[in-house]
Amino acid sequence: MRRADAGAAVSRAVKIVAGAVAVASAGVAAALVAQPGAGSEQETGAELPPATAEITKGTLRESVEADGELGYGATRTASARRQGIVTWLPESGATVSRGKPLYRIDDDPAVLLYGTTPAYRAMRSGDEGRDVAQLEKNLKALGYDGFDVDDEYTASTADAVEEWQDDNGLPETGVVGLGQVVFASGPVRVDSLTAEEDAAVRAGQSLLTWTGTSKVVTVRLDVSDAAVAKTGAAVSVTLPDGKRVQGKVTEVATVIVPGSGQDTEPTTEIEAQVAITTGFGSAAVDVVFTAAERRGVLTVPVAALVAAADGGFAVEVVEGDATRHVPVRTGLFAGGRVEITGDGLTEGMTVGMPK
Repeated sequence: MRRADAGAAVSRAVKIVAGAVAVASAGVAAALVAQPGAGSEQETGAELPPATAEITKGTLRESVEADGELGYGATRTASARRQGIVTWLPESGATVSRGKPLYRIDDDPAVLLYGTTPAYRAMRSGDEGRDVAQLEKNLKALGYDGFDVDDEYTASTADAVEEWQDDNGLPETGVVGLGQVVFASGPVRVDSLTAEEDAAVRAGQSLLTWTGTSKVVTVRLDVSDAAVAKTGAAVSVTLPDGKRVQGKVTEVATVIVPGSGQDTEPTTEIEAQVAITTGFGSAAVDVVFTAAERRGVLTVPVAALVAAADGGFAVEVVEGDATRHVPVRTGLFAGGRVEITGDGLTEGMTVGMPK
């Protein structure tokens, strides 16, 4: 079992739930003593083993367990794009969806629209780009028409914008001014307010912070465990009440964690976002990633392996009052068990075990 050092932002402790093959093999080799006849399939007539176990068939998984923090994911900041007086802010914890104002300056709304490209300029006839395409997709989704949804801002787009501006109490210019829209990937949850109503603000000043609306578990992993954190991978999450729920990795990023002191170097870590459905708010949770999986394989306890004369492994098959050693090839080691294949071995057979 391996535990990583705790990080500053997100507490994490990564440990191998099931030992790696090399570690398990070394442990087995140290514990095994070559037995007479090992490597043969003939009746040994030897004394029966002190304990036994069954060969089972099923799924064997090697897992990496990590501490995670349940919340709403990364926090982002909404800043004023022009100077003015803050005339309205949503309440902390409120949800804002497409077409609704995220805040108001001089009573002009900054309307939330969906998209991944930030609103970085005014948009007008003749403009082209991804931001224009996002704008037109949103206008269409809000019920405005008469234009083609593409990346070109045409006179028809301007007509639809004028109608949209009229509906939102904005000057009907046909030009989407900088600060009239805010793009986010979906509905947002207001996390905290960093300004107050009736306050004078300048361009670039923070007004509020927001997150997504879906519950997300943030997990930090050592770079050595990067292979288990793949976008789309299924994981198991244990909640504070002990209940286990399934989650899916939605985002993986490499982050640089600053050193904790002058003499401490920054470290590189893997940060994974895992989407789950739960009624819990912010909480510490355990996340289990699958490092390796073998389905429909025969397994025995690792302790059932014995050293064969040729340097490999065998199992001692118990049949009535007799035993025989069957050479095996080992596969995945996980959870104290090992995958085996060997001539004549089937599910339900009995194998010898040490005390």
